[in-house]
Amino acid sequence: MSGSPLSAGTSRTSSGIPVIRVAVRRPARRKLFSSAKTASSLLLLLIALSFCLPLLWVLLASINPDASLAVEWPAHPSLENFAAIMNAKTTFRPIWNSLLLCGLATLVTVVCSALAAYPLSRYRSRGTRPLLLTLIFATGLPITAIMIPVYAMFVQINLIDSWAGTILFLATSSLPYSIFLMKNFMDAVPKDVEESAWTEGASTMQALRFVVLPLMKPGTAVVTIFTFVVMWGNFFVPFMLLLSPDKLPASVSLYTFSSQYGQVAYGQLAAFSLVYSLPVVLLYLVLGRRFSTAFTAVDGMKD
Repeated sequence: MSGSPLSAGTSRTSSGIPVIRVAVRRPARRKLFSSAKTASSLLLLLIALSFCLPLLWVLLASINPDASLAVEWPAHPSLENFAAIMNAKTTFRPIWNSLLLCGLATLVTVVCSALAAYPLSRYRSRGTRPLLLTLIFATGLPITAIMIPVYAMFVQINLIDSWAGTILFLATSSLPYSIFLMKNFMDAVPKDVEESAWTEGASTMQALRFVVLPLMKPGTAVVTIFTFVVMWGNFFVPFMLLLSPDKLPASVSLYTFSSQYGQVAYGQLAAFSLVYSLPVVLLYLVLGRRFSTAFTAVDGMKD
């Protein structure tokens, strides 16, 4: 019978007794599953649109000389906002300061996290687990909770308004998460290849530099991207530790730019935001392939 949820068939046992088998179809369950899948897809689409709406405002406002908080197509699109911010004081110097500050701090973080993750990955001791738990706790510690004592300490040791002090603090505050990530990627590197290098006369540091780190380039790329992006958007640390306008990064100058004269130029602010995002986008494009294959490479090394 077509359309029926039941279908029957017969078979015989070894003794010749016929046995009737009934198969039960479940169209209602399939419809319920399909409806749930459609609802979840619509929900995800709404969430994606809610994230895209601010980006759409930035794009439209950047080419709108009379931009406001409304998301609207400009009546007379132009590049006046970009022309207004393309100068050393507003854009070029803060962007350069951010590149130096975040780039050097990221370099210090990646190097120190690799050196710290190596003994945690290769040697087992009673203190390894408590140290890892401490690192996990430190990753959840808000930076605002320690900025007041850090500011007081920097005043006492004369590191306020210092590039070196700010770079070291940014690197130090990023170390717990970077060490935790670096250790997980380093665990996936087989120790056999490292032992082969030792038999050839390589030292521990040589094995780390020429054997372990080249094998975990995707993991290093992940740590580099995460560290740089977090530092690039960090406002509170440079705002507290740097005082001279010539040393302020773009994350802080964005705040001063949007609040000067007691009025916000939304179009110029949107244009500055797009230019400010370019270094992060370029970093993703340069390291994106390694970033996308990082976890695949880790699984392959484990196998």
